[in-house]
Amino acid sequence: MNGKLSRRSMLKGVAAGAAAAMIVGVAQRTDAADERNHAMRVCRYQYQDKLCAGLYEDNTILPIGAAAARCPETAAMAEELSENTALLDLLAHGRYEQAARTIQDWARHNPDACDGIRLPISDVRLLRPIQTPGKMLLLAGNYGAHIAESGGVAPERAETFPYVFMKPATTFNDPDAPIPIPSVSPDHIDYECELGVIIGRPCKHVCEEEALDYVAGYTVVNDISDRQYKPFPNRKKRGKDDFFDWLHGKWHDGFCPMGPCATSAHGIADPQTLNLTLRVNGEVRQDASTAQMIFPVAAIIAFITQSVTLLPGDVIATGTPDGVGAATGQYLHPGDGLEAAITNIGVLHNTMA
Repeated sequence: MNGKLSRRSMLKGVAAGAAAAMIVGVAQRTDAADERNHAMRVCRYQYQDKLCAGLYEDNTILPIGAAAARCPETAAMAEELSENTALLDLLAHGRYEQAARTIQDWARHNPDACDGIRLPISDVRLLRPIQTPGKMLLLAGNYGAHIAESGGVAPERAETFPYVFMKPATTFNDPDAPIPIPSVSPDHIDYECELGVIIGRPCKHVCEEEALDYVAGYTVVNDISDRQYKPFPNRKKRGKDDFFDWLHGKWHDGFCPMGPCATSAHGIADPQTLNLTLRVNGEVRQDASTAQMIFPVAAIIAFITQSVTLLPGDVIATGTPDGVGAATGQYLHPGDGLEAAITNIGVLHNTMA
């Protein structure tokens, strides 16, 4: 998939060519600077027991199918878009990405034309952008200040390599969903706001200079962690216990919410210019920039693809900055409200349960 709509994917017969021509024409007339100021954000959601996809607008959602029906350039493919709920198809490299951008541009310049079809966020159930990533890869210790607050010394990039670990599918969680505190170890639950990278094309042995060309979009990830999980406290001590205790503390059910949407890669030219914040009950705990990463997004993708093939829908969480609860002893408790936010993407809300 190269991000452009083909005749076959858009329509059938003569209508396909006409719609494709109109979409290309609109895209060519769009000012590049204006596009950068209006990054396209898309989301998955449930509305009246139906799974849907739409354009995310913070407080409202514009259903992609209903909007397509009103947009002259995409009206002929409205039914096809209504039936599509895979966000990868709407992001960079997706078969419907150009159509989604056309709809967004039309809606921005014709706001009254969307009256009656926008949905308040409160009326829907938001879902994570990728239902079940084939691989959920996360980085440990990718911000120097976070390493320092944990008692370590941040290495120079040239002297080391990214530490990558994985989370199982049962950790995946949705926006606004409760995060269960595990009864086996309830007292040291922590948060980690991270930039999530959604892969859009298969890639292996990718160089750093070309790595961002394989990104479909970006989302917000909250890597919830149990800092003091110790299975079988009376166990016989082994040399790798500390590492596996740390790893298993990442694996509790519901410990990886993502969302509330995904921003197409075309709307974020440089992922190292984003601000991350994490609030607990309205109090700012984390406030940093992705510019502070030891390994930037492109370097992470290049490193991983030296040994692992990344596929469309795989997600990489790129590490968290300083300000985690473990550094101050401010752990999470039932009822605590979390807001993980990244500029140009959105705010991921969850509550500890």
